[in-house]
Amino acid sequence: MPGRGFLFFWNSIVIFAGVCCTLNKFEERISFRALEIIGKNREEIISDIQDCLFQTYDFEHTNINLDWTSLVLYGDKSVLGKYGYSREHRPDKKQITVGVCELADPINIPIRLTINAGNFHDAKHFVDTYQQVRNRLNPGSLDVMDKEAHSKVNLQLILADMMQYLTAKKLNKSDDKRINAFDKSKATLIDPEKGVYGIKFVKPNSIDYFYFSESLQIDQLKSKARAVLRKLQKAKKIQRSIDNDRTLFKKFRINNELVEIEYSFQTRLKELSEEDALKLLESKAITGREGFFCIKSSKNLTLEEAIQTHRKKDSIEKIFHSLKNEIEIKLLRVWSEHSIYGAVIVGFIA
Repeated sequence: MPGRGFLFFWNSIVIFAGVCCTLNKFEERISFRALEIIGKNREEIISDIQDCLFQTYDFEHTNINLDWTSLVLYGDKSVLGKYGYSREHRPDKKQITVGVCELADPINIPIRLTINAGNFHDAKHFVDTYQQVRNRLNPGSLDVMDKEAHSKVNLQLILADMMQYLTAKKLNKSDDKRINAFDKSKATLIDPEKGVYGIKFVKPNSIDYFYFSESLQIDQLKSKARAVLRKLQKAKKIQRSIDNDRTLFKKFRINNELVEIEYSFQTRLKELSEEDALKLLESKAITGREGFFCIKSSKNLTLEEAIQTHRKKDSIEKIFHSLKNEIEIKLLRVWSEHSIYGAVIVGFIA
């Protein structure tokens, strides 16, 4: 039997659908009221949906993928709306962060949704999302996440629950030593088509799966080359404004009537040739890490298994793409905290 939370959700959806589909004209506040009801009962709704899933299906495993994204908020009245790293490329807008947990391949069923303020970092949001599913997982389940959620505290939390983890990790100075010593002839060829090579580094409590990809290196170098040219063009625009004693473009200066500031710009283009300027920018942009990446896990896998397991986490990206581009939940125009929860939950269920 469905729980009370699920009934709240279903009755609200019936009201919402009925209002939207059967009446020619209705007040907007009625639809917001339905979202408010869903939002207020969100914990019971999600919990009951989980109950229904796990009672109905005998899942072959409870390995999970976790990931997080941001959704733009239009308006500034919600306490959830904060400025933060925008995956929507709208740093000028407040946002919320959304976390999703799904049962991993070949099941790929989302089982949890969490919503937090827009300035929540993935590593912090991880705790909220993981805590909501940990009791559903069998001992030894593999938790897969990306490097933004990787932290010592989070990994210890997983291990304390007798689970295992697999995560990408940011490259550090110890990885630079591996890069300097990297020799393709001594590595294992994983993907001949993309030129992916790998080496396993076994530690006492974890394993680093260290990779180099020729195709990734090419893509990253091309991207950095484009960024270098953009910086050069921007510097040229500033220099032309200085030379012609013109007002700088708005994007190069503060444009606020309440702010008084004196500043001056100078570029190095007077002392450098264009070739030297490009070399300087390239030396700052290119780090030598291009093409290299690392996966860390508590589980002993082959190089092929580790990279394939992490790649399959991209199935959550399809959920986010559906939310934003098919269900079109990305333009949140609701105001209250509860109605934001309700709107995202409706999109999540859809």
